[in-house]
Amino acid sequence: MELNDTNRPLTETPVENTPSVSVPPIEETENVTLPSKLTKEEVIQRLKEIDEDACNADKQEIDALKQNFYKLHKAEQEAARKAFIEGGGKAEEFTPTPDPQEAEFKQVMGSIKEKRNTLTAAQEQEKEENLAKKLAILDKMKEFTETPEDTGKRYNEFKQLQQEWNEIKQVPAAKVNELWKSYQLYTEKFYDMLKLNNEFREYDFKKNLEAKLHLCEAAEKLATEPDVVSAFHQLQKLHQEFRSIGPVAKELRENIWARFKAASTTVNRRHQQHFEELKEKEQNNLDQKTVICEIVESMEYDTFKTFADWEDKTQEILALQAKWKTIGYAPQKMNVKIFERFRAACDEFFRRKAAFFKSIKESMAENLEKKKALCEKAESLKDSTDWKETAEILTKLQKEWKTIGPVAKKHSDAVWKRFIGACDYFFEQKNKATSSQRSIESENQAKKEAVISQLKALDEAGTTDEATADKTRALMKEWNSIGFVPFKEKDRLYKEYHAVVDRLFDKLHLSATEKKLSNFKSGLNKEGNLYRDREKLVRTYEGLKNDIQTYENNLGFLNSSSKKGNSLVSEINRKIERLKADMELVQKKIAAIDEALSKE
Repeated sequence: MELNDTNRPLTETPVENTPSVSVPPIEETENVTLPSKLTKEEVIQRLKEIDEDACNADKQEIDALKQNFYKLHKAEQEAARKAFIEGGGKAEEFTPTPDPQEAEFKQVMGSIKEKRNTLTAAQEQEKEENLAKKLAILDKMKEFTETPEDTGKRYNEFKQLQQEWNEIKQVPAAKVNELWKSYQLYTEKFYDMLKLNNEFREYDFKKNLEAKLHLCEAAEKLATEPDVVSAFHQLQKLHQEFRSIGPVAKELRENIWARFKAASTTVNRRHQQHFEELKEKEQNNLDQKTVICEIVESMEYDTFKTFADWEDKTQEILALQAKWKTIGYAPQKMNVKIFERFRAACDEFFRRKAAFFKSIKESMAENLEKKKALCEKAESLKDSTDWKETAEILTKLQKEWKTIGPVAKKHSDAVWKRFIGACDYFFEQKNKATSSQRSIESENQAKKEAVISQLKALDEAGTTDEATADKTRALMKEWNSIGFVPFKEKDRLYKEYHAVVDRLFDKLHLSATEKKLSNFKSGLNKEGNLYRDREKLVRTYEGLKNDIQTYENNLGFLNSSSKKGNSLVSEINRKIERLKADMELVQKKIAAIDEALSKE
C-alpha cells in the first residue's frame, strides 16, 4: 500500500500562491524566425497553412506575419503616393487604391481568430467543469475526515479520490489556491487520523523524503542555470512533482518544505530581477531614441540656405540613423510609436530637402538664362574699338555676373568660358591697340629683369642669413608689384624668375606657403583672367570651409575614451589644421587678385 499525501504544514505558502513575477512585454516577433523577404502572396499562403491547424498555431508567428503583410502593404501605398506626387499630383489629393489582397488576408486572419476563440471558449468551459469535479471530490474528502472511526476502512477510497483529483487538469486560475488549500487540509486531516502500521508508515515517509530531497537538490541547481527564464519554467515542473509526492515524517515536514521554498525563492528572485533589468534597459533605449527624435525634430530648416547646409545636415541625419540601429528595443507599448516618430521626422527632413533642391534647380535654370544674356552682350561688344566705354561696360557686366547665383555644374564651365572668352578677346585687342601700354610693358620688362639679376646675385653669393632672406622677400614683393610685360617675353621672364626663386627658397628654407603664394602672385600677370581665377578660388574657399565644418561635426559623434577613438579624433584634428592652413593660403590668393584688379 502506498500513501499519496502531501506533507507540507498548512502555514506554508502553496506553490500556486507563489507571488507572480511581473514580466515586461517582449516584442511578439522577436523570437519568431521568418524568411527575410516574404511577399504578400507568401504571407497569405502561410496563414492558410496555419488556418488548417489554427488550434496549435504559434501566436507570435501569426503576429509576425500580420506585421510583415502590413509593412509591405504600407510600402506599396507609399510608393504609389510618391509616384502620384512626382506625376504632378498634390499629396493631400492622393487616395490609395484598394488592395484586393488585403481582403483575402483579412478573411484568413478572421478564420484563424474564430477557430482560436472557439478553442479558448472550450478550454474555459473545460476549466469550469473541472472546478465542479474537484469541488465534488473535496466534499467527499471532507466527509471522510468527519468519520474517524471508518478511516482505515475507507483508505483505498480516499486514495481513489486523490487519483481522480490528480487526473483533473486545469481549473480557473482564481480558484487554484483556494482548491489547493482545501485539498491539503482534508488530506492532512485524513492521514493524521489513520491508524496504520508504524513500520509501513515509516517506509512510506522514507520513500517520500528521498523523492523530496531529490527535488530540493534539483531546485538548488537551478540557481546557477545560465538561462533564467528556462530555470523559472523548470522550477514550476518541480513544484508540480513536489505536490504529487506523499507526506514525510511530521518532524521533517517544515524543514524539507523550508529548503525547497528557499531554493524556489532564489530562482524566482533571479527571474524577477532579469525582467526588471530588461525593463530598465528598454526604458534606457527609449530615452536614447527620444533624444534622437528631438534632435531631428528640432532642425531649423529656415537656416538651410545652400547645398552645403543640406549636405551637412544629411550626414548628421545618416549618423543618427546609424546610431538608432545600435540601440536595442524600447518597451513593447512604445517601440512602434517611437520608431514611427523617428521615421516621420526623417521623412519630413528629406521631404524638405527634396523641395529645396527642386527650387534650387529652378533658380539655377533662371541664373543660366541670365548668364547666357550676359554672354550675348559681351559677344556683341568684343569687336568694339571704343576701348574706354566698352571696357567700362564689360567691367560692369563682370560685376553683374558675380551677383548672379550658381548654375548647374554641367553648364557652369561652358557658360563661364563663353563669357570670359568674349571679355578676354576684347581686352587683348585693346592691349594690342594701346601703344602706351607697350611702352609701360617694356619698362616693366626692364624692371623685372633687374629684379632677376639681383636675385641671381643673392643666389651666387651663397649666403643664408636672415638679411638674405629679408632681401629675397623684398625683391619678390617688388616683382609682384610690377605690372604686365610684353606678351612674347612673359613666359621667359616667368621661368627665369621662378628658377632662381626656387633655388633661394631651398637654400634659405623659407616656408612652402610663402613659395606657393609667391608663385601664384607672379602668375597673375601671366594668365590675365583674374575674375575667373577669383571665382574659382572663392568656390575652393567655400569647399574647404564646408570640409572643416563636416570634420568638426563628426568629432561630436566620436568617443575618445578608447585608444581607437582617441587616435581617430587626433587624426581628424590634424586634417582640420591642414585644411585651415590651405584656407588661409586661398584667402591670401584672393587678396592678391583683388590687389591686382584694383590696379587695372
